[in-house]
Amino acid sequence: MAMEDPDKKTEVVLLACGSFNPITNMHLRLFELAKDYFHETGKYKVIKGIISPVGDAYKKKGLISANHRVTMAKLATKNLDWVEVDDWESSQSEWLETVKVLRYHHQKLLSPDPTNSLQNAMPLTKPGRKRKQEPNRHDPVKKKNQSPDIKSVPQVKLLCGSDMLESFGIPNLWKSEDITEIVKNHGLVCISRDGNSGQKFIYESDILWRYKNNIHLVEEWITTDVSSTKIRRALRRGQSIRYLVPDVVQAYIEKNNLYSSESEDRNAGVVLAPLQKHASDSKN
Repeated sequence: MAMEDPDKKTEVVLLACGSFNPITNMHLRLFELAKDYFHETGKYKVIKGIISPVGDAYKKKGLISANHRVTMAKLATKNLDWVEVDDWESSQSEWLETVKVLRYHHQKLLSPDPTNSLQNAMPLTKPGRKRKQEPNRHDPVKKKNQSPDIKSVPQVKLLCGSDMLESFGIPNLWKSEDITEIVKNHGLVCISRDGNSGQKFIYESDILWRYKNNIHLVEEWITTDVSSTKIRRALRRGQSIRYLVPDVVQAYIEKNNLYSSESEDRNAGVVLAPLQKHASDSKN
C-alpha cells in the first residue's frame, strides 16, 4: 500500500449537515474517523471537511439562532487545517433539503467562481443555464492526468451518524428521490457506534440496498456517547460540559448564556420544516 500512486487516489470532500446545537467534540471526531477510514483503503484522499449548520427555518425544537451555531462551529474549527465551516445553508431564508446543499458544494468544486445562489443547488443531471460550459471546464483538469481511472473532480460525500440512515425510514422526512440522488450521485459516510445497525438500515431500505456500494460504514471503536441534546440538558441543569465541547465553545456559551429552559422551548409545537413541506407536497 505504501507504493500506491497518490495521483490515482480519488479525492473526497466530507460534508456534514446538521443542527450543531451546539457543536461537540464528537462532531469533530466524525471527520477524523472518516478520514482515517478513507486513507486506510489506499484508494481515497480526503482533501477537505465542511460543516454546514442548518438554517433557522428548519424549526427544530430548541434550535438557537444560526448566527450563534455558526459562530461556535467556526470557533471549534479555528485551528483545524482541513475542516471548515460554510454558512451558505444557514444563511438561506427557507429550509433547504440536504441534497441541495450537496449539489451546491459539488458545483462549487466544479466552478472556480461560484455565485452564492440556489443556481448551484440544481440537480447534477440538470445543470442550469450558467452551467453550460461545465463539460468543457473538465477538460483542462483531466489533461493533467492521462489515466482514465482518475477522477479529476473531488467527490462530495455526506458525513453522518447511523441515526441519519435510520431517519431515511421516517415518513415525509425525506423524499425518496432525494435519498436516491444522495447515495447514487454523492455517497454516504456513516459513522456507526453500535455494530450492525447501519447494515440493518441498509437492508431494510430498497434504495439504500441498491446503492450500498456507495455507502461507507465506519465503525467507531472508541465510543463516547456525547450528543448536543445531552450537552443542552447539562447546561440547563448547571452541570459541567468541559471536555465534551471545545473550550472556546464552552466559553462562548457561558458568555452569551445560550442554553436554558426558555431556549429549549423554542419552536415547541411547530412542525419540522421537512415534514411540513413534504406533507403538503404529497397533498398537491
